[in-house]
Amino acid sequence: MKSTVLTSSSITLRANYNIPIVIIIAGIALILWSLILALVVTVFGIFLLIQANLIKLTFTPTTLDVYRGEKLIRTFPYSEWENWVIFWQPIPILLYFKEVNSIHFLPIIFDPNTLKECLEKYCSFKK
Repeated sequence: MKSTVLTSSSITLRANYNIPIVIIIAGIALILWSLILALVVTVFGIFLLIQANLIKLTFTPTTLDVYRGEKLIRTFPYSEWENWVIFWQPIPILLYFKEVNSIHFLPIIFDPNTLKECLEKYCSFKK
C-alpha cells in the first residue's frame, strides 16, 4: 500500500492508525485498574481514530496545508518555521514544530516515514 498521494508537486500523507489503536487497547486494559481512567483513555483513542480519518496533511513546495476532508483549514508556510522534531524515534508519536510566533504539536496519525521524508525535503534548513 502506498503511503502518499502525489498531486502535481504536492504530497498528501495517508492516515496511520497505529497510535489510536494502541491507545484504545490501553484504555480497554485500564478497565481492570480504573473505570473512569479507562473511559477517558478509550475516548481519546477513538477521537484520534476519527481525526486520522478526517485530517489530511499536504506538503506543497512552500507550505504545509491541513485539510479537514476536502476543506483547507490551515496553512503553515515553511518560511515561518524555525524548528521541527519528531518525538520518540523508535515509535514516532508526536510532531513538534515551531513557527516564528507559535508552536504546534501534532500526534503522528499519518504515515511517519513519509512525514519525516517530507519534513527533511521541505524543511531541512530549519532542523
